[in-house]
Amino acid sequence: MTPVFAFRDVRCVRGGRMLFEHISFEVPPGGAVSVSGPNGVGKSSLIRIAAGLLRPADGEVTCPPHRALMAEAAALDAARPLGAALHFWATLDPAPAPSSASATARVAKALEAVGLAPIAAVPVRLLSTGQRRRAALARVVASDAPLWLLDEPANGLDVASVAMLERLIATHRAGGGAVAVATHLPIALPDAIPVVLG
Repeated sequence: MTPVFAFRDVRCVRGGRMLFEHISFEVPPGGAVSVSGPNGVGKSSLIRIAAGLLRPADGEVTCPPHRALMAEAAALDAARPLGAALHFWATLDPAPAPSSASATARVAKALEAVGLAPIAAVPVRLLSTGQRRRAALARVVASDAPLWLLDEPANGLDVASVAMLERLIATHRAGGGAVAVATHLPIALPDAIPVVLG
């Protein structure tokens, strides 16, 4: 089976310091990789390499061209209503499969999935920390990307929202999507490939 996502002998150097080396794994459709380790060992850097935002010092990375990143910053226009801010990104994302729903429908479904549909008209700047994190997750869901790259996705979420995150990941995987999660908090990822840094 062709992997959705793979690292082959990847090494990462930041600021002249080697964070990790010899990292190899292959994630099949429906698979997951869980990246863990103490702060400062390169968890976020690994996710950024997978997103194409950093170049590895050595090794090869295989990723689909359409991937969705959830990082610390949600990158949503604070002045826009939440729904409009998400719609902006949904229309810029690479076109999903021709059979996929429109950007408007994907955003509406994503807002419903993360429990934010009732506040779609509220400006992003007025959202709480937890709502902003769920909005960032909605952006990933609305992308229809086959690969989700989630950097500390449980930060700022309460117990119910973490359970919602786990359900969304499970649904994405059940549909053949793949997930990479960098986290220091417990997140249910059955049968995930463990990558322990540091």
